[in-house]
Amino acid sequence: MLLCVGSFFGSTSDAEWEEYRTGIKKGRRGIFSGTSGLQIAYLSGTESQDEPTAAYNFSSKDVTELKTSLLSTPKFKGVDILLTSPWPRDVGNFGNSPGEIDTKKCGSALVSNLAASLKPRYHFASLEKAYYERLPYRNHIVLQETPQHVSRFIALADVGNTSKKKYLYAFSIVPMSLMDPAELVKQPQDVTENPYRKLQKEARKAKTLVCAEEEPACQFFFDLNKNQGKKRSSDGKERGNSQPKQAKKPPQPTGPCWFCLASPEVEKHLVVSIGTHCYLALAKGGLLPDHVLILPIGHYQSVVDLSSEVVEEVTKYKSALKEFFRSKGKRYVLFERNYRSQHLQLQVIPVPLDLCTSEDIKESFIVQAQEQQIELLEIPEHSDIKQVAQPGTPYFYVELDTGEKLFHRIRKSFPLQFGRFGGLFVLGVFTCCSFSLL
Repeated sequence: MLLCVGSFFGSTSDAEWEEYRTGIKKGRRGIFSGTSGLQIAYLSGTESQDEPTAAYNFSSKDVTELKTSLLSTPKFKGVDILLTSPWPRDVGNFGNSPGEIDTKKCGSALVSNLAASLKPRYHFASLEKAYYERLPYRNHIVLQETPQHVSRFIALADVGNTSKKKYLYAFSIVPMSLMDPAELVKQPQDVTENPYRKLQKEARKAKTLVCAEEEPACQFFFDLNKNQGKKRSSDGKERGNSQPKQAKKPPQPTGPCWFCLASPEVEKHLVVSIGTHCYLALAKGGLLPDHVLILPIGHYQSVVDLSSEVVEEVTKYKSALKEFFRSKGKRYVLFERNYRSQHLQLQVIPVPLDLCTSEDIKESFIVQAQEQQIELLEIPEHSDIKQVAQPGTPYFYVELDTGEKLFHRIRKSFPLQFGRFGGLFVLGVFTCCSFSLL
């Protein structure tokens, strides 16, 4: 079978479109199913926001109708092949470089939406006059969804181009419907995160968005003398509670610890705020002047080991830091390395809001991890890290102030200087910044 994508009519006469315009011929969108079970979805033309759309354009209505016709099919898993003219917007996210093509600016967001929903095993496109074979990407969220097949995006150059860029792609394919399920969902070694993840997340939020006004906070750091933090009397009992809850004592360090607050080794001039179970301190030799650490007062090795009381106070500190940094036009990225360390250190680094988005930060972590052959996976926003890691398990963990989380289970070794954020922040302000994890 020969399949073609790209510009067929070009700048020729509108007469060629007459039969399509009058409805005698139809070809804007559709599904082709072969006798073997091979299923091909196609969307013709380029994106248009105008209604009614011209014969050589498609609109959001076309994309919605094509999606509906397939997603309503019982046990729909995806299509074997998707053909479009434009590239999907953002297809280069988390993937190998597409060369001179800027996938954040070119291409169609509607095509991205279509590809995210139809989950094609192969997606072919053209129009940018460049050859680009993207690394395969996942169609499921690791640790949250059942494994699914991967997708491959391939862009072809125009036929007979003088630069001799590849315009023909030959391959064999067994229809999805005939494949063994275990074979279908096998993940290749070079698989990446889904480039349309942000698009999917925004779509989910749009469906479940509930408008609620946030209660104004009286200050940036929670006040232990206010109602939200009951003040303890000298006998150790909480006021208004005749039977106080006995907190479990943290384990004791086996030797000198630089971060247990009672330790003489602690450099107390760096301490910013002290709570009941945690304290906040400036990082010694921090990456930025406002690089801070959230640390438990007692000796805990990792977040996984924390008691519920300490977790609650860590959450309060994170909330206070988010509000404080947002008031300064910043967002934070927080990470923990539970590897070759004996006391929990949550590194909190503020980043200017106008220099990068949360997606930029995530992409930088993931890309740098892939370059070092580290599998950094996204875990559900509202999940507890204790659900994916047991006490004593070495891991690296990233959390954004949006609640998004990335996780890597360390099995052998791990670079203590992970990671170098080449190209993370725009304008090169923080380019190639080396994070020295204490």
